Amino acid sequence: MIEYSEKDNRLVLKLVYYGPAMSGKTTNLLTLHELLTKDQRGELMVLDTVDDRTIFFDLLPFFLVAPSGLKIKLKVYTVPGQVKHDATRKAVLQRADGVVFVADSQTCEQANNGVSFENLEQNLALVGIDIDTIPLVIQFNKRDLPEIIAVDEINRIWSNTNIPVVLSSALKGEGVVETFAAISGQLYEQLDLKYALTSSHGLTRDGFVSQLISAREIVQSEPL
Repeated sequence: MIEYSEKDNRLVLKLVYYGPAMSGKTTNLLTLHELLTKDQRGELMVLDTVDDRTIFFDLLPFFLVAPSGLKIKLKVYTVPGQVKHDATRKAVLQRADGVVFVADSQTCEQANNGVSFENLEQNLALVGIDIDTIPLVIQFNKRDLPEIIAVDEINRIWSNTNIPVVLSSALKGEGVVETFAAISGQLYEQLDLKYALTSSHGLTRDGFVSQLISAREIVQSEPL
């Protein structure tokens, strides 16, 4: 849930990268940290483990200031993918303002993707968040590997959901910034409705997204 402090003139947002173990959630944050300029992002905190890179969460903060002086902080988290860490996943999802679901494009991982997405739906409900209204983007990662799910199959499954889908190879930097831009745009729409960012603070959707994704280099993703 959006945190607003009138006294400090500040908004704090929470974005969560969710998905099965080893799908590339932490790699997304590592790549964002590498590609985006230092002016807009803070330090990346990564907690590694042997069996699954993330056991608690990773955290990457972003900062921007609207023309009115309103300060906005976006905290980007990952969750552990393994089932045994489900309590941690629920804890990290609490008060989330947006979710990126990172799916593994390998055909052998389709079942894990399905189980993980069902788990996302369940855990959002348990923490009081409606999956039909929260900003949500699906990223199909690892498009650089052999034996991956065909684009036609992805379209068949997701085209009727109205959920944006981005194809990516996080290790190569492809589709990572585009995914972040897609979810940031959705976050802005909800912020603008509640806090009138455009009319009261002079911050447009394009301005919000462009400040967040200021980058030294963006590798274009494969179109879907």
